[in-house]
Amino acid sequence: MRGLSAPCARGEPWPMNLLLNVLWIVFGGLWMAVGWLIAAAIMAVTIIGIPWARAAFNIARYAFLPFGFAAVDREWFRGESDFGTGPFGTLGNLIWLVLAGWWLALGHLITAAGLAITIIGLPFAWAHLKLAGIALWPIGKEIVPREMLAAPRAGQM
Repeated sequence: MRGLSAPCARGEPWPMNLLLNVLWIVFGGLWMAVGWLIAAAIMAVTIIGIPWARAAFNIARYAFLPFGFAAVDREWFRGESDFGTGPFGTLGNLIWLVLAGWWLALGHLITAAGLAITIIGLPFAWAHLKLAGIALWPIGKEIVPREMLAAPRAGQM
């Protein structure tokens, strides 16, 4: 993920994203990002957990600052498959789902339910619901700035 470097030059609505990200941190985003970091650290301790740790660290950054970014399928975005988007990625996601994914998804769902009670919390609840889906199947996802979704992808002209 990229920082806030000259976003207004690209036409990105960065003041709104900045405001939403600050409010996100205050209203429950921080503790879920920490949950992702804990899951990543536990996976990184073991050698066989490193592929999951990489995915969890990427999602932790997204869980910390979700507004202005999107999680997309890496194969779709790059226009080519790799180790994480093929059969091994599917196997990795199945193992992740059983061991850690459902815990993180449950945390996002509980937080979303609490935030959805108020009108102000609805955008944050929606972001938590998107993160719950990613929590179940994170391998093969890439976090990209939203303005990159409109740009031509690899292999498409």
